[in-house]
Amino acid sequence: MAIVTPTAPARAARAAVAALFLTNGALFANVVPRYPEIKSGLELSNTVLGAALAGFPLGALVAGLLAAAAIRRFRSSRVAALGIVLLAATTLLIPLAPNWLALGAVLFVVGALDAVVDVAQNAHGLRVQRLYGRSIVNSFHGVWSIGAVLGGLMGAAAAGLRVPLAIHLGFSAALFSLVALVAYRFLLPGHEDAERTEPTAAPASRRVFAGTAIKMLAALGVLAACGALVEDAGASWGAIYLSGDLRTSAATAGLAFVALQVAMTVGRLTGDLAVDRFGQRTVVRAGGAFAAVGMGLALAVPTVGTALAGFALAGLGVATLVPAAMHTADELPGLPNGVGLTVVSWLLRVGFLLSPPIVGVIADLSSLRVGLLSVVFAGVVTVVLSRVLVNRTGETA
Repeated sequence: MAIVTPTAPARAARAAVAALFLTNGALFANVVPRYPEIKSGLELSNTVLGAALAGFPLGALVAGLLAAAAIRRFRSSRVAALGIVLLAATTLLIPLAPNWLALGAVLFVVGALDAVVDVAQNAHGLRVQRLYGRSIVNSFHGVWSIGAVLGGLMGAAAAGLRVPLAIHLGFSAALFSLVALVAYRFLLPGHEDAERTEPTAAPASRRVFAGTAIKMLAALGVLAACGALVEDAGASWGAIYLSGDLRTSAATAGLAFVALQVAMTVGRLTGDLAVDRFGQRTVVRAGGAFAAVGMGLALAVPTVGTALAGFALAGLGVATLVPAAMHTADELPGLPNGVGLTVVSWLLRVGFLLSPPIVGVIADLSSLRVGLLSVVFAGVVTVVLSRVLVNRTGETA
């Protein structure tokens, strides 16, 4: 890409897209620290809670395939901004769920909306990136992480202050809906391809070695699923582990998710510099080791401090994992443009779908402490499979 000086509308659009990523990260993160209260209120076991929580990734898995059609019909700007308003409204149904089936159904809709919004905001971010002539998408994902941390802190504070869940989520929905509606005014107008200057068709040379490409996609899908498992461990089980096994207060328990997201945010904001210096493969391999060793030590020496440090190291370790897997998939020979990226993104959602019930079953059969060994396992698998990754930009897999 040729680097250009962005115009005022382009800069405004970049800020607007960043605001959408922030709200998308913060909205559901407000709910996560309230999981112990929801679990207790509905009198759920770990297995049943895990089944209900699986509604979110299941909805995302199903609806992710519909996002492209929605964007073609309504444009990415409308789908992203108005989708956030619908997402915020749907979170208000969570406190009203009378049982685990209803909770799972609400989370299914939340996950479906979140998946469509995620694709739309990324699509619009890529439109803005074409105007800039240089990479800016990583910064959007860093802002998403900041939003997740903000939402986690809001949820932990509300739990600690014993704010009723309905009031807490009502305030969150109103605040972030307003941000999304204001941001919508500054998004780019026109057709989705308005800024595209290069052809998108894949050259015939990329359709060879399909068998090798399939094997590589399988390995990259496992890597993406490992990233999902680690991230979900903090989101779904961090607060429950601290409040249950370590007997902490509700406010302190919510900091497990915050610790993972803060570390992941740092990793995403600094990841490009690390990859440029050491190579993508090396950074991911080291990250997998950080996640495995950090969480392993935290579970071996179970204290509040070591637990928070373990979740932080896990978040830092997988910060660049999913982008690396997607980048490598997009560079695979033997596949049309976009196919590798689509497949790995779908397998990532499979990882988010399977992780909560797997950990929940292990926790009920043994303990949640044993269930969280899945993070250690994911870190080890990442170290082993990292060799399939493209090491530097411009290489092919």
